[in-house]
Amino acid sequence: MNPNSVIHCPDFPCRDVVHAAYHVPNVEVDPETVRVVLISEGAAPNPEDNYDAAGDPLFARTTLLAFQDAGLAVSSAAELRSLGVYLTTAVKCAKTAYTLLPATVDACSRLLETELDLFPNVRAWLLMGDAAIRAVNSIARRSGAGRVIPAGSTYKIRGQVFSFRGARAFPSYLQAGASFGIEKSKRRMIAEDIRAAMQVAGIIR
Repeated sequence: MNPNSVIHCPDFPCRDVVHAAYHVPNVEVDPETVRVVLISEGAAPNPEDNYDAAGDPLFARTTLLAFQDAGLAVSSAAELRSLGVYLTTAVKCAKTAYTLLPATVDACSRLLETELDLFPNVRAWLLMGDAAIRAVNSIARRSGAGRVIPAGSTYKIRGQVFSFRGARAFPSYLQAGASFGIEKSKRRMIAEDIRAAMQVAGIIR
């Protein structure tokens, strides 16, 4: 199954994104084997930097560093997929400013909802940054379940137990892109959250 063939934006309503940079993961994946879904912010401004791009894309490179920090000896996005980790973004277009409008995240969460529906056996959700947290909260509210992650600074709420669709949800910090690694404390917390999610999923001990 290839999510790119399933997820489609019908009308591109958002005004603070680059529609030409629209991207849904273009990878073959067995939905039954996915145990961890990592959701980051938005698609890369340069298509060559998306998780599934050929060569050494920026998003994959910084994400692999985060998983290596967590103690996993992985060297490619394909290797992560083989472990049961699926990488995607909350918003499928690249942003035009530092942050995304709440309306954009809410609108694109409908595409994300369809995407997450593909994976029935997820045990842990890694919500990397505010956009991912907001998108999952939007999905949960539409289902009548209420918000998954409470309001508040990530450093204050991470480490608490949250649940989404019967699996653990881990609010964390953005790991994809050039800014990863600037703050050592955030990099350490990202590694801790990834490791905890992989343990919950039974991928590592």
